Amino acid sequence: MAYGTRVRFEELRELAFGGIGAAYAAVGGATGDHTRLVTLNNTTDTDLYISTDGVKNYVRVAAGSAKIFDLTANKVGDDGLFVDQGTTFYVKRAAGAPTTGLIWIEVMYADGGV
Repeated sequence: MAYGTRVRFEELRELAFGGIGAAYAAVGGATGDHTRLVTLNNTTDTDLYISTDGVKNYVRVAAGSAKIFDLTANKVGDDGLFVDQGTTFYVKRAAGAPTTGLIWIEVMYADGGV
């Protein structure tokens, strides 16, 4: 059985440790489509806060770890839970300044045609 939906990746979003401060900084540009899967990868040596409005802390990613948000990767239809198109991810340090590593964000969305 063939399904008419396939996954597409958006361009990788990265920010090195030197760009991560006490105030929120954007990690790449806004999402171009409704996102089904997001990975937040933190190779810095400090915990990081993630925000989608650049004001409030929504997710904390521990130093040297990653988080995966699989919202509707196995859905065939267009119904379900998604991150809005046009969402920008922001990052700031949760404690002391990082001295190594980076944050990178991987985004996947569904392309409807085969």
